[in-house]
Formats: sequence, C-alpha cells, structure tokens
Amino acid sequence: MQQPATPLRPLTRHDIKTLGLSAVGGALEFYDFVIFAFFALVIGERFFPADLPDWLRQLQTFALFAAGYLARPLGGVILAHYGDKLGRKKTFTLSILMMALPTTAMGLLPDYQSIGIAAPIIMLMLRVLQGAAIGGEVPGAWVFVSEHVPSSRIGMACGLLTSGLTLGIILGSLITQGLNDILPPAQLADIGWRIAFLIGGGFGLIGMFLRRWLHETLVFLAMQQQRSQTHLPIKTLLLSYRPALYFSIIVTWLLAAAMIVLILMAPVLFQKWFAISVTQSLQANTLAACMLMVGCIGWGMTADRWGMRRSLIMGCLLLAAAVVALFFCLTFAPSRLFWAYGAVGLTLGVLGIIPAMMVTAFPPQVRFTGLATAYNIGYALFGGLTPLFITLLMPYSRQLPALYIFVLSAGVIVSCLIFRSGQRTFSKKK
Repeated sequence: MQQPATPLRPLTRHDIKTLGLSAVGGALEFYDFVIFAFFALVIGERFFPADLPDWLRQLQTFALFAAGYLARPLGGVILAHYGDKLGRKKTFTLSILMMALPTTAMGLLPDYQSIGIAAPIIMLMLRVLQGAAIGGEVPGAWVFVSEHVPSSRIGMACGLLTSGLTLGIILGSLITQGLNDILPPAQLADIGWRIAFLIGGGFGLIGMFLRRWLHETLVFLAMQQQRSQTHLPIKTLLLSYRPALYFSIIVTWLLAAAMIVLILMAPVLFQKWFAISVTQSLQANTLAACMLMVGCIGWGMTADRWGMRRSLIMGCLLLAAAVVALFFCLTFAPSRLFWAYGAVGLTLGVLGIIPAMMVTAFPPQVRFTGLATAYNIGYALFGGLTPLFITLLMPYSRQLPALYIFVLSAGVIVSCLIFRSGQRTFSKKK
C-alpha cells in the first residue's frame, strides 16, 4: 500500500508549526550526540591512561565515538517497530528523553584518574545508550515531518529538518568555541567539557517539553482506522522491500561519511594534520555548518521542483568538486580555507535530499522501520568505522578524506542510475 496522494497545497500554519518544533527538537537532541566529537581530544586525555601514545589515545577515543553509531541499528529497529505499531509521536518523544539522560550522566562521570578503568567502560555504556536513542530519533523525525506535509513538499520538509539537525552541530561548535575562548586549557580539560555535556542534557529536556505540542500524523491515524499496520514490520520489510532497503543503505553511506569527515572530524583533522589553529578551525567549521543549513533547505526545494534523483546526482558532482578544492586549499592555500570550506558546506546540503528519497521508498506500514533500518545499518557499518579508517590512514596521505568522499559521491550517482527502473517510488516527481 502506498501513501495516498496528497492534494497540492501551500503549507498551513499547522504545517509550519510542526516543522519548526520538529527541527528545533532535533537540533537540541543532535547537539547531545555530536558534542562528544568536539571534545574528543579532551575526553581522550581524561578517560585513558596518560602514558598511552597520542595516536593510540586518539584511536581509542574515536572508538568510543564509533560505539554510538554501532548501537544505532538495534535502538533504531526497536523504536521504529513501536513507531509503526503505536505511533510516530510517542516514539518521537521517547527518543529525546533517552538522549538527555545519558548526556547528563556523561557530564557528571568521574574520569580515569578518579575511578580507573571503570571510567572509559561507563562512558562506553552511556555512548551506546545515546546511539540507541539517536537511532530512532533521526529516522522518526524524517517520517514525522514528511507525513505532515503535502507530497509535493517532502523534499523541503526533510531538508528543513536536516537543517535543524545541523543547527545542533552549530550549537556544539559555538559552545565549544566559547568555552575554548573563556577558559584556560587546564580548566577546559577539568570542567569546561563537562559544562558542554550538562548543557546538552538541559537541551534534551527542553526538546521533550516542546514536543508536547506536536500531533500524531494523519497517515498513521488512517493506518489505525484501516487496521493496515503489519504485525511485524521488520519481517515485511525484509521480504518485500529489499531493493529499497539496499539503495537506502548505499545513500546513507555517503550521508554518514560526509557529515562525519567534513563536519564532525574536520576541526580535529585541520588542527592535527594541517596546522590550523583551534580558533580558526572552529570558526571555519561554524561557517561550513551554517552554509550546510542553507544548503539543506535549498537542495530540498530543488528536489521538489526538479525531482529527487536528478537533484541528488547534480549535487553529488558539485560536492565531489568542492571537497577536492577544500583539501587543495588546506595543502597549498590555507588562506582560502573559509571560502573553500563554506562551498563544501553549501554543496553538502545535497544530503538533505537523501532522507526524502528514503521516505518515499517505503509504504506507510513499514516506513519508519525501513528508514530506521537502512539509515542505522549504513551509519553503523560506514559512519561508525569512518573515524577509525581516516585516523589510521591519514598519516599515509592527508588527501585521503577528499578521495574517500569523491569515490562515495560517484558510487551514489551510479546507484541512482542502477535503481532507477527498479523502484517505482524512486521515479522523478511528475
């Protein structure tokens, strides 16, 4: 069963309110998940033995970071199951509480010097809980907003929500930059990073409060009235919608890798491998994230106007070119960093089309489960391992991140062409 066609109409005040609250709530929750990346160097110093080699400490810290991604599939499938069975809104609200509590606990957790090996173990467990929560939050948010707007505005709605998630990254970058400017290094390592995590816990509770004003989607209410929910959505997904699942995993690979390498890891990479100062790298990162917000909305509107497939192919070509230019500037013309990184952020907004394509690839009965399964498998396998891959191989070639994103962009373009005739829901909007 495909989602009934939605009459073409402008967005109503209710649509705008839903999109706004969803985007703000997603931003606050995404802040909780990504703040770990901005303080990766400090966390490595506080939660692992001081006599470890620097590269090994950094590797172990990114392994903790990756644990959140590896936990996504299980949390995503469980929350998505209840989202397809009990409702989008209930699951949408639960996931943000599941994020706020472990983030707060991280900010209060004693370090290695205080409790020894228990410190990184507990941090690992909390990171797993964060991963389970975000595994249901992000796919649930995309499904929620797409079912609240006309079918002709799904690209814009998913782009706007992705832009909101990016706002969480910007908040993380700004707060990290502010703490770096206000506190001396010793105080930042002692208490500053904890402040950032405690702020995140408060953000999560605010986001949960905001979602009280959201309403269940009409699509899910119609499913309830027609009793069309499947008994076990994951079984139906694997039996009947494997092509859509495979395609969604492939495009998620690009989404995950590009966000992690170009936004989350970039400040650390710039500092360690290209001798860019902390302040300059964070300022450039904030600029790129702001351009990413604009790009997500712009590319989403482009997808609604010109078709998702065509827009994604064009965007991948521009993204690959922009990334190559960025790493050229880092190596040979660092004075042009801000211009090059801003261009990367703008073209990176094409990733906002990917969730819209995945939403339309699955029917309502398995939409949450299908999107969550594909998104979280892609993030766990490829997103979670990307930091380790980049960290291990960067000493051999500092251009590796650019080559990695270039190859993935080409892979997505090929996948769009291969799956064109295989899935009716992937065809260009008439």
